[in-house]
Amino acid sequence: MARPVTIMLKHDLGRDEARKRVEENFDKIKSAVANGALFRFQEDWSGDTLHFAAKGLGQNITGDIDIFDEHVRIIVTLPALLAGIAESIAGNVEKQGQILLEKR
Repeated sequence: MARPVTIMLKHDLGRDEARKRVEENFDKIKSAVANGALFRFQEDWSGDTLHFAAKGLGQNITGDIDIFDEHVRIIVTLPALLAGIAESIAGNVEKQGQILLEKR
């Protein structure tokens, strides 16, 4: 059964800067979501929400990244095959997200 994972990342960058960083660094988030496996991603922005889908190894991953003034919400729906390692994937995504949203 597919498993949704939600990750909340606080920031003090403002909405525009947070979106810019997500746009410029989505490759790092993709790598964390795929957990080292080969997945092909498609991305589409709608307002301040990045919708994405990934296919690989006969599996599908879907998700949204919503940009808000003071936080970013990442929702990833993992297929049953990856649901067992959801905590590891969530930890990797959270770590990469925090790094890209750090104030410089």
